Amino acid sequence: MTHSANDIVAAIDIGTNSTNLRIVSRVTGIVDSRVTVTRLGQDVDHNRSLSEEAMQRVLSCLADYRQVLDTYGSYSLRVVASSACRDASNREEFFTRAGNTIGVQPELLSGQDEGRLAYQGCVSNLVLDPVGHLIVDIGGGSTEIMLGTTQLDIARSIDVGAVRITERHLRRDPPAPEELLNAIGEVQDLFEDLLREFPDMARAPQIIGTAGTIVTVAAVEIGQQVFDPAGLHAFRLTRSAIEDVFRTLATESLSDRVHNPGLPRDRADVIVGGCCVLVALMRSLDADEMIVSAYNILDGVCAELLGSP
Repeated sequence: MTHSANDIVAAIDIGTNSTNLRIVSRVTGIVDSRVTVTRLGQDVDHNRSLSEEAMQRVLSCLADYRQVLDTYGSYSLRVVASSACRDASNREEFFTRAGNTIGVQPELLSGQDEGRLAYQGCVSNLVLDPVGHLIVDIGGGSTEIMLGTTQLDIARSIDVGAVRITERHLRRDPPAPEELLNAIGEVQDLFEDLLREFPDMARAPQIIGTAGTIVTVAAVEIGQQVFDPAGLHAFRLTRSAIEDVFRTLATESLSDRVHNPGLPRDRADVIVGGCCVLVALMRSLDADEMIVSAYNILDGVCAELLGSP
């Protein structure tokens, strides 16, 4: 079946940990979503360049996504890239190769733009507190923190994420207590610097979390037998539950951790690093809970393609 390019829009997010696809119909909404762990950001924090092996993983994924997209005939596509590519000295070479594979040149997002798009997507289908809501998007290489009232007011990006924290601090299996303390301590220092600069963030009565780490922690908390982010939308994730999941996952070896219901096997090696970021955030905010959003930056990109406000 063929479509008008105005009928079908698609977004690809080339992230530090995964390369994700969303296809949306103007008429029926989301028609396909794919998440592929490609780990483009492997060792970027140390080497400041993308490895050939990592680039090949993403290029192979993009070739697969191209086949999926071509079944729709005509479509509008936007490809965005974030933290790992911001840090990589060879990103232009990678962008050329990626553009040749998928047919659209990737667009490098600043941390500010990444936050804006994540905010626009994340707040879809949620009742927002107009007094203030804090949106948290924990990625593989960075964490975006956005404060909104009746609109987006502040968007900031911090260079800590599940992959980056894992590579910097968590070298033992399972991680040693001092490794976990150092990881959480680094993240708390960065968050608290941000809260001193923007104290209204700490006063927001509503916290909303999105993206892989937060959705996965929620899935583990309820023991989801088949990982299904959409089934977790609007779930209330308490701070005590976050701490419990963190303690469980952080004290298990990788070979044991992979057996937790709700935890995708390809996230098991970096989920503790992501938990360190989430735990540090909740402790810094002294927050009791957060609301999980199954919508994310892909939905923000698609909304812009559709011309939504």
